[in-house]
Amino acid sequence: MRIAVDNLTDPRVIALLEAHVVEMGDNSPEDSMHALNLDGLRKPEVTVWSVWDGDTLTGCGVLKELDATHGEIKSMRTVAAAQGRGIAGQLLRHIITEAGTRGYERLSLETGAADFYLPAVRLYERHGFSHCGPFADYAADPHSVFMTRSLG
Repeated sequence: MRIAVDNLTDPRVIALLEAHVVEMGDNSPEDSMHALNLDGLRKPEVTVWSVWDGDTLTGCGVLKELDATHGEIKSMRTVAAAQGRGIAGQLLRHIITEAGTRGYERLSLETGAADFYLPAVRLYERHGFSHCGPFADYAADPHSVFMTRSLG
């Protein structure tokens, strides 16, 4: 498996990220869906990684710098055919390591509160994230779960 910074030009990566936004929209109220579209993913404070098994795309993940000491995991996605192979855990460890290398003291995320999102919440809990209140520009929302992890 290879995890690489992605420049968002490969149509397979673009399709996966667009499908991710659609599925998040299908499982969250519109005003509670915070996944970034392609324009948002191309901002300088955002890094996208794609995950490859040879020439086969298996997933992607997104990290946004909130400030010099705080990063946010914006998205993580594994293609359906690759689910259950540990790709999300490997990608999450990669993002945590990268956040530490960048000098972030804290890594946070927002995900949905519906049952659909429970596997993601469990993944984050297994990797040391705990529930917290809203951060950055988020507001309290019954459809959102906020989580954070200290990197110090």
